[in-house]
Amino acid sequence: MKKYLGFTLAGIVGGTFSLAAYQFILKPNEDSHIGIVQSVPATFTNNVVRTLPPEGNVDFTTAAEQSIHSVVHIQTVSKVQNTGYSRDPMRDFFFGNGARQPVIGSGSGVIISDDGFIVTNNHVVEGSDKVEVTLNDKYTYSADIIGTDPATDLALIKIDEKDLPFIQFANSDNVRVGEWVLAVGNPFNLNSTVTAGIVSAKTRKIDIIHKDLAVESFIQTDAAVNQGNSGGALVNTNGELIGINSAIASTTGTYAGYSFAIPSNLVKKVVNDLAEFGKVQRAFLGVIIKDLTPDLAKKLDSKSLNGVYVEEALDNGGAGEAGMKTGDIIRKVGEVPVAGFNALQEQIALYRPGDKVDITVTRNGSEQVIPVTLKNKEGNLNMYKRNDEVMNVLGAELEDFTNNYGNIQGVRIVKLGSGKLKAAGVKEGFLVTKVNGKGIKDKSDMQEILSLADGSIYIEGIYPNGQKAYYAFGL
Repeated sequence: MKKYLGFTLAGIVGGTFSLAAYQFILKPNEDSHIGIVQSVPATFTNNVVRTLPPEGNVDFTTAAEQSIHSVVHIQTVSKVQNTGYSRDPMRDFFFGNGARQPVIGSGSGVIISDDGFIVTNNHVVEGSDKVEVTLNDKYTYSADIIGTDPATDLALIKIDEKDLPFIQFANSDNVRVGEWVLAVGNPFNLNSTVTAGIVSAKTRKIDIIHKDLAVESFIQTDAAVNQGNSGGALVNTNGELIGINSAIASTTGTYAGYSFAIPSNLVKKVVNDLAEFGKVQRAFLGVIIKDLTPDLAKKLDSKSLNGVYVEEALDNGGAGEAGMKTGDIIRKVGEVPVAGFNALQEQIALYRPGDKVDITVTRNGSEQVIPVTLKNKEGNLNMYKRNDEVMNVLGAELEDFTNNYGNIQGVRIVKLGSGKLKAAGVKEGFLVTKVNGKGIKDKSDMQEILSLADGSIYIEGIYPNGQKAYYAFGL
């Protein structure tokens, strides 16, 4: 008994000593940065819990219900020429070593009218041979591409249906940094997915559109957006469209915290042009500009860095003709303040050639308003005619042409019917290399020049026998 009692007493004393040592020596105090790692429940990636502002209860259900039926799933089929050497003899036997293999793509779109017009990204439908649209109610339709604008990464497509649920546009100029928004789309083919975030910046440029005359002035959000969200809706808490989701900032190709949407005001202008003309009527201010820097602002005695510095007002531009000068600082377009180059670019992109807009500038410390008539890139007020109308009056079947050496290219007349070309004396086989003195590479170049032309057309080129020829006719 004495032996067991001794063991028990020793155990009690040892336990008491260990507890005291933990309390006074080993246990970290509350201010220490070293502590025991707590076991926490596992969460899926992107399952972020947000704390809503205490002064207001933000309810996303209404916005989701009003927008989700207007967002569609787009699937595209295109064919890519396989020009490399194949290592699969069985495939070569059945398809050949240069066979065009189908490539499937997917994205999102937003219904903007009850008769089937849908806006999406250009990169969703670019190069597609077939476009299919699946509505939120799972009905599927074949879609026609009405027009595309690579410079803004927008496209307009249409399905043959009536009484569709369409979304209402909001004024994206009124969007404020910090307000709640929803991204609605089909990431990874997960149809009708809704994510929430806030607007984290406006007029953001990320150098993702590598096209001539590119316009980048994105709304930046932290709403989760992934592959398949492209072309989907960014909506406010009223369920109104404030942007078309277009890109993410990521080193992995998947969402990493920031997404970017094309502002709804720009979307509305572009799709209206595509619906009416098949091409965007792009206006130009006619100035060479740069953002204000602290050194430049100090030199100009400008207390604010918001605005755009005019390095030169071009002689044939609307701004120069209206009296804008080198050294002016553009502060507003209409009633909208412009903080920098991207904001100015976005606002001017909302107009067509011939539109008049008040430009507020600061000159020698004083503010003044200059009424400017905007022009096209050719320096006149002409607007594009529809491509199909222009090409139809030519009365010819055309094809792009480049010789084997690549030093002669243009548009070849394959077949002539009744029209302007035949009436002017043009023969089949003629290769058009210039239109109105401008070299052309393909049919799109020719269409653009003809669409903007007002009056006489002069074409020059060469016949297969080497004979050069020149023709003139009126549109």
